[in-house]
Amino acid sequence: MLKRDGLIETWFDREILAGGQIDSEIEEQLETCELFLLLASPDFLVSDYCYEKEMTRALERHDAGEARVVPIIIEPCDWTSSPLRKLKAVPHDGKAVSEWTNENTAYLDIVNELRRLLEVVDTPDAQDAVNGTTAQRRTAQPQPRYRVKRDFDEIDRSDFCEMAFGTIRDYFKKAVAEIDEIEGLRGRFVELTPSSFGCTIVNKSRGHGTAHITVHRKGGGIGLGDISYSFSENAPANTANGYFNIEADEYELHLSGMMFGFGGEDKKFTPEESAERLWTEFLGQAGITYD
Repeated sequence: MLKRDGLIETWFDREILAGGQIDSEIEEQLETCELFLLLASPDFLVSDYCYEKEMTRALERHDAGEARVVPIIIEPCDWTSSPLRKLKAVPHDGKAVSEWTNENTAYLDIVNELRRLLEVVDTPDAQDAVNGTTAQRRTAQPQPRYRVKRDFDEIDRSDFCEMAFGTIRDYFKKAVAEIDEIEGLRGRFVELTPSSFGCTIVNKSRGHGTAHITVHRKGGGIGLGDISYSFSENAPANTANGYFNIEADEYELHLSGMMFGFGGEDKKFTPEESAERLWTEFLGQAGITYD
């Protein structure tokens, strides 16, 4: 979207054509680029070319106020022992992308930070902003945002429901695997049918720290809500502690949630937001909080 909005043009070394002079073309970009995204990982730190040549020159231009360097932490690594430690890294708090339960959330956090940077700071005077001095700023020209009204039929809703269920299922599968790596916790994910799955978490530090959840996608008119969930093991589709429904405004489809005993919610949820909300609720059943 940053490219679509005309905020950036991108280059990386795979764009060098066959027969091209690798060193000279990279050096040209090192001297002309205004924004460097350094993708920090163990492989990046161990590479003499990336570390000694590319990063060193990028940081020289950053310190001279000629460009901006943004460290993006892709995998856990000892980047805080490198010169990158003096810069604010993304995603949030420098948590490596690979450690996020949903990597798409990490990348969205990165993009939001880059957009904030690009729409406020006018490089190459960006170092003024880093030092807290008056930076040359530009007023970002508003880009056209088109939203088209449309009607949604039952096939649209069914496809969206299937996609949303898949997003929630994949989120839980990855999150349970992450839980299972934490000392004192155990997790299990079971795909019960193509339209249902179950999870169990055991919190060994708590006497009654076992939690179950069963999630069903509505099919054939059976079930409560379009995507329902029960905090019990192998729960049938006709029982639920709460559910998400597929709803639409004039522009897009979304999910709305309801937990029995607490009423409905007017908030619109994306599938990703629904997955995270339900995961947090599920963890609470085992006495675990999630930041």
